[in-house]
Amino acid sequence: MVKSPGEDTATTPRAYGGVPSGERRARRRAALLDAALDLLAEEGSAAVTKRAVCARAKLNDRYFYEQFTDRDALLTTLVEEHTGAGIATVVAATHAAEPDTHSQVHAAADAALGFLLDDPRRHALLLNAHSTEALQRARLTTQHAIARAMATVSRELHPTPVAPLDTDMAAYVVVSGTLELVAAWLRGEFDTTRAHLTDLIARQLLQAESVTGA
Repeated sequence: MVKSPGEDTATTPRAYGGVPSGERRARRRAALLDAALDLLAEEGSAAVTKRAVCARAKLNDRYFYEQFTDRDALLTTLVEEHTGAGIATVVAATHAAEPDTHSQVHAAADAALGFLLDDPRRHALLLNAHSTEALQRARLTTQHAIARAMATVSRELHPTPVAPLDTDMAAYVVVSGTLELVAAWLRGEFDTTRAHLTDLIARQLLQAESVTGA
């Protein structure tokens, strides 16, 4: 069947400058999220408005709405994406560690802090977690997601007969407490080094091994 002129362009997304439309869309999404993180880190959650984000990303409003329904959706996505990347980093470090509990737990704690500190803007995700309803909801979702990942890795590496619910709840206690501790450290409430904090967190995780199977 011979296609009529213009048929392909009507059904196939066009490429501008050799860049497919899907890739351009992904770049715009990344630019908006990066701009939001910049603003959050520089001035807090109040500075993260649709207008400010679009101005920082050098994109107009229609591209914002192409990706997000509103500011809350943007903030939620920002937290979810960094949480997912952080979990992946920690899980990889845990599996790459020596096959003993102490090494695995220490590797997990070090990777988690390393991920947070590698991009100082990420501090704002933790320090502003209570500043808006959207970020508060994202904080709770984040704690549960990290706890689930921790419990899953614990069961994979050290199978035990412990009830799954007990493992999940114990992991949540450890994760939520650790996040609050790290936030306090970032605020300067505890004068200690990263190495000391990592060791302390690892010890706390190890103390939970009787329930989580870590």
